[in-house]
Amino acid sequence: MVAGADGQALVALDRETQFHPFTAIADQQGNGALVMARASGSSITDVSGKTYLDGAAGLWCVNVGYGRAEISDAIHRQSLELPYFHSFNTVANEPSIRLSERLLKLAPDGMRRVFYGQSGSDANDTAVKMLWSYNMLRGKPEKRKIISRSYAYHGVTAAAGSLSGIPMVHQNFGLPLDFARHVSRPDFYRDAPARDCATEESYSAFLAQELEETILTEEADTVAGFIAEPVMGTGGVLPPPAGYFEAIAKVLDKHDVRLVADEVITGFGRVGAWFASELYGIEPDLIVTAKGLTSGYLPLSAVLVGERIWSVFEEASRDGRPFAHGFTYSGHPTCAAAALANLDILEREKLVERVAAMAPSFRSYFAETLLNLRLVGDVRSAGFMMGVELVADRATKAAFPASLKVAGRVALSARRRGVLVRALPNSDVIALSPPFVVTEAELSRLAETLRDAIDEVTADLVREEHL
Repeated sequence: MVAGADGQALVALDRETQFHPFTAIADQQGNGALVMARASGSSITDVSGKTYLDGAAGLWCVNVGYGRAEISDAIHRQSLELPYFHSFNTVANEPSIRLSERLLKLAPDGMRRVFYGQSGSDANDTAVKMLWSYNMLRGKPEKRKIISRSYAYHGVTAAAGSLSGIPMVHQNFGLPLDFARHVSRPDFYRDAPARDCATEESYSAFLAQELEETILTEEADTVAGFIAEPVMGTGGVLPPPAGYFEAIAKVLDKHDVRLVADEVITGFGRVGAWFASELYGIEPDLIVTAKGLTSGYLPLSAVLVGERIWSVFEEASRDGRPFAHGFTYSGHPTCAAAALANLDILEREKLVERVAAMAPSFRSYFAETLLNLRLVGDVRSAGFMMGVELVADRATKAAFPASLKVAGRVALSARRRGVLVRALPNSDVIALSPPFVVTEAELSRLAETLRDAIDEVTADLVREEHL
C-alpha cells in the first residue's frame, strides 16, 4: 500500500506527466486522478486505502475478477521462456497456436482462422482492411463502404473511430473518413416511431428497411460490410429488439454485404454465452474480440475469420501475395499465455454458465430497486450488461440538458459511497458490467448504492430547480 503522502505525490506527478484518454484536462488538473493500487475479486483499492466495489469490471473487461494468480503465473512462466517474438513471415509460437485452436473450438460454426492484435480498436481496423482486401481479390474494388450505427462504439483509431457513431469520437479529428456510413441505433425505448413500431418485431423490420434503403442509396456495388455490436455497449447498453438480426441478415445477404460482429464487450461470457452471436442467432463473416479474452490482464485482440472471407484469401494466396497487414505484437506469446489461463478459469469454474444463471437476479435487483425512482426511465440488460437510463420526465422520456451531466453526477455519488459504475458519453445512462465472480450480496449492494446515489442527485436537481 502506498502511504498517504506518497499517494498525494502520485496525484501531483500524474498532473504533471500523464495525458489521460477520454479525460478533460481541466478535470485532471482540478480534481486530480483516482490512483488505484491493488485489487482482488470484484473490489479495487486506491492509494489512500479506500476500497471500491467495481460494478464496471474496469472497462467491461475483468471477467474473471481481479487477483487471479493463475493468470499472473502463466504470464511469469511465459516471460521466462519466450517473452516475445513476432509472427510475421510464417513465424509462430506455441501459446498463440494453442490459443487459436481453442478459440476456433469455442467460436460459432464457420470460423476458420484467427488474426491477433492488441485492442478492440486495432481489431476493427483489421476487419475493415479484411473487407477491403476481400473485395479487391474478388474483383470488386469499388465495394468499400462500411455501414455502422449511430452511437455505436467500435474504437478510436482512424478507421474504427469512423465506424463509431459517438459524436465526441469524431469531433476535432476530421472523422468519419469517407468510407463510413451510419444508420439508426436499435433503441426501442427511445427511438422507435410510436405509430409504426408498436412491437419490437415491427421496429426490427423498420430498421432493416432503413438499412436496405441506405444500401440502395449508396449503391450496393459500393457497400462492403455492416458492423454491429450484438448488444450495444457504450452507445447505451441496447440489447437487440426481437427479430433484429434475422431481419438485418436478409438484407445483407440480398446485397452481398458482409456482416462484422463486434464482440469486443460481449465475447467470452458477458451475455451468458461464449459469444453473443450464438445467443442472438447471428452468422457473422468476421467476429472481433478483445477485453474478456484476457480479462484485461494483458492487451490482446483477435479477429475470427469466417469461411466466406477466408476461402477468398486462401485462393488468392496461391500466387504468393501476402496479406500485408499486422502489428509488432500480433500473436504475442505472453499475451496468448494470459488468454489461455483466463479461458481455463472461465471453463473450470463455469463462469459463463454462472452469468447465464445469475442474469435474471442481476436484472431483478436493479429493476425492483430503481424502476420506481423519479429519474429512472428504463432498466435494460443482457447477461451481465445493464443500462439504467435517467430522464427528466418518465411519462415523456424527456432527457436532461447535457450540460447538467446527470449520469456523471450519479456515478460520482456512487463512487463516494464506495461503488464504481460508468456514466456513458452522450446520454444519461449508467452502465453496469460486474466481474463474473460478483456475489449476490455484492449485486444487492450495487443496486442499493446506485439507488442512494440517484436519490441524492434527484434532491440536488430539485434544489437547483431543474426538476
